[in-house]
Amino acid sequence: MGRGRVQMKRIENKINRQVTFSKRKSGLVKKAHEISVLCDAEVALIIFSHRGKLFEYSTDSCMEKILERYESYCYSEGQLVSNNPNSQVNWTFDFAKQKAKLEMLQRNHRYYLGQDLETLSMKELQSLEQQIDTALKHIRSKKSQLLHESISELQKKERAMQEQNNMLTKKIREKEKAMAPAAQEVQWQKQNHQLVQAPAPPHDASNFFPPLALPALNPGSYEGVIPGEMRRNDLDLTLEPVYSCHLGCFTT
Repeated sequence: MGRGRVQMKRIENKINRQVTFSKRKSGLVKKAHEISVLCDAEVALIIFSHRGKLFEYSTDSCMEKILERYESYCYSEGQLVSNNPNSQVNWTFDFAKQKAKLEMLQRNHRYYLGQDLETLSMKELQSLEQQIDTALKHIRSKKSQLLHESISELQKKERAMQEQNNMLTKKIREKEKAMAPAAQEVQWQKQNHQLVQAPAPPHDASNFFPPLALPALNPGSYEGVIPGEMRRNDLDLTLEPVYSCHLGCFTT
């Protein structure tokens, strides 16, 4: 039993629509690959799903090259059309086309800003939400990447500064260790210099005793005198006041 004819209309069932999209997309990509290989043709295929997801296929992965060739071809065709006597009509049509495109871009911009949403249906709102979610995912991914790169760069700078700090600390310690003997010798010389230049302590007047005056000895004055007589004369001189004191006491 053969497969029935498929009606060309929108599939209402969401699951069936998604399954059909996946199958038809794979078949379309397969056909594009076959025609590029069999016929040596440059093929570029661009598909946007109803959720706004992009699917593309290009010969030898040169999508940009094919698009540049397409734009160049369109520009050449436009130049040929401009040489036509009916160029005024073509310019008018091109102006209307560009104006409609500008209005569509401005309308989409307002939608992305959350303005003029009253005219959108539920399906259009869901599509807009999916597009915004996709854009937010790309933005957050790029933001996370930049933050990670910034943190990595700061960590590298921190490690470099730490290594430089350790190196400077090591050099300072080595220099202090080398200068320690010289500094100690200078300190000793300074202390010795202070001890040498220190003033003598002042004399205390209470502790000062004048030297005793000793009688001068004249050896020549005792010539011819008997030592015994010399001793007696000395005793008489010293004992005479004592005798006089005792005699006075007896008389009273």
